[in-house]
Amino acid sequence: MISFPGSRHVVYGVDFSGAKDAGKKIWIARGIIEEDMLLIKECFKAEDLPGSGRDRESSLTALKEFISEQKDSIFGLDFPFGIPRVLVKEESWEKFVLSFQTTYTSPGEFRKECTLASGGIELKRFTDFKAKTPFSPYNLRLYRQTYFGIRDVLGPLSRHKTVCVLPMQKPLPDRAWVLEICPASTLKRENLHFSYKGRGEIKRAARVRILEGIEKTNILKNKESDLRSTIVDNAGGDALDSVIAAFATFRALRSGLIFDKNSPYASEGWVYV
Repeated sequence: MISFPGSRHVVYGVDFSGAKDAGKKIWIARGIIEEDMLLIKECFKAEDLPGSGRDRESSLTALKEFISEQKDSIFGLDFPFGIPRVLVKEESWEKFVLSFQTTYTSPGEFRKECTLASGGIELKRFTDFKAKTPFSPYNLRLYRQTYFGIRDVLGPLSRHKTVCVLPMQKPLPDRAWVLEICPASTLKRENLHFSYKGRGEIKRAARVRILEGIEKTNILKNKESDLRSTIVDNAGGDALDSVIAAFATFRALRSGLIFDKNSPYASEGWVYV
């Protein structure tokens, strides 16, 4: 485990989606580091990015370009960066990601091939057990997110060498750093894991409680009332998830980032909680 104090100043949390209308569902929280705390400054949809739209293709392209341009930033994205090592034919994570789009030509084929190779069992990665993530990367509720995240975001970014994906790649000073996070795992760690997605005052009150619970850690703060309303009024919980992602990413930056090319997570990925 190695730390990089003062090397990143902007933190982004991305609540990802592989849905057809991904531009509407993906939320991005931007925070800046002030006095060893993360101050949330913005929370917006991917469709608001330059050159983006509501559809999946344009929004993921815009997200990919946006990440590559933020060279002094660190991003936390909430989709699996890999699959269990036993299912991977390639000898390294980089080769797995770069060949992903030719190995699996559709989300359905990805799920089918993984399910066949595992004998119908939804296997998890080493990090999924450690971080207590809820699903296997090719679970019915997650496989599209995994597929489009790797194919349309990580793959192109890795191919063009515009980011460093930790812990599989060594962090370099002239590129954005990208981490895998899981809001559900972070909420479990903070004892804030209860139902908060949906309409109605009870669900909104749950989102308020979660946001306040995160702020009580004295790691994250949000001073603007309008921004606070944007976060807790989003019924789907996606805006809040992006803030949780930023929180987990900043905490990982503060406590030390893992890099060990010989560990199991160097080929499967690691969830920073």
